[in-house]
Amino acid sequence: MNAAPSIVTLGAHVLDTIVQPVDEIPEGQGSLLVDEIVMSAAGPAGGTALVLNKLGARVVTSGAVGDDVAGRVLVGLLGDAGIDVSNLRTDELPTSASVLPIRSDGSRPALHVVGANALAADVVPWDALAAADHVHVGAPELLGPENVIEILEYARRHGATTSLDFLIGGDPAFYALIKPLLAHTDYVLPNAEQAIGWTGADDLPAAARALHAAGAAVVACTNGGDDIVVVDGGALEFVPIVPAEPVDTSGGGDAFSAGFVFAKLRGWSSRDAARFGSATAAQVVAGVGTDHGAYDAASIDALLSAGVL
Repeated sequence: MNAAPSIVTLGAHVLDTIVQPVDEIPEGQGSLLVDEIVMSAAGPAGGTALVLNKLGARVVTSGAVGDDVAGRVLVGLLGDAGIDVSNLRTDELPTSASVLPIRSDGSRPALHVVGANALAADVVPWDALAAADHVHVGAPELLGPENVIEILEYARRHGATTSLDFLIGGDPAFYALIKPLLAHTDYVLPNAEQAIGWTGADDLPAAARALHAAGAAVVACTNGGDDIVVVDGGALEFVPIVPAEPVDTSGGGDAFSAGFVFAKLRGWSSRDAARFGSATAAQVVAGVGTDHGAYDAASIDALLSAGVL
């Protein structure tokens, strides 16, 4: 695909407040001097939209935010980046938000409010879905299986490819929310903890195969600093990650999803798409916030071709 692809991201939008570095919380009313406090749009719909936009896609994002300061900031951050935010509805529930104290090694706990994300399926931009090249549903577990299946099938009938990424953890009880969706999408993009936990598999390759057997056409599972596991057409591959020195890993999964989807729209193999997704994530985790990094698809191509990444 030579023209900039048209992509809809639908689902969870989160306002992240990121504090770095925080290796311990002071006791009582103690204080701690830190290097950065950054606010960033995030979430598997909002964060993925940010990265897709940087790569060169035309992005419409859809979901729900609160009628509050956090919602206005979140919509402003996305709109200022050049993303179409006209389908972000406002509701009386609070805006979904997280506070992320980032440790020196890049890992982070999360303090999170779900808020208005639970309403993301209430208003779906059907016209935008019909015109899209790709539809990415972030946190489908919040939208309800029937709603997500309707969205995915509508998009596919109108010629779009589709993908799923998730917020929930790997509790096996959550698989009932995920499994019905797998046969209705093209790319399923969980992390290792999610895939293994949901399926009860002994290891990540077995988990990826189980998701594929349940109906997912392509499964690409990230695994922290280890190889990405990809199953496409029944064939399993281990794809080496692009090395990175992480400062903040909070946006890495969304960046991988964006890079993978963008590369697939260019006609790339799933293995090469996973490599491109990893290279994209390496740009994002090198700084604070999902919006970190000055890159585009051409710059990542050049780095990969030169063997820099």
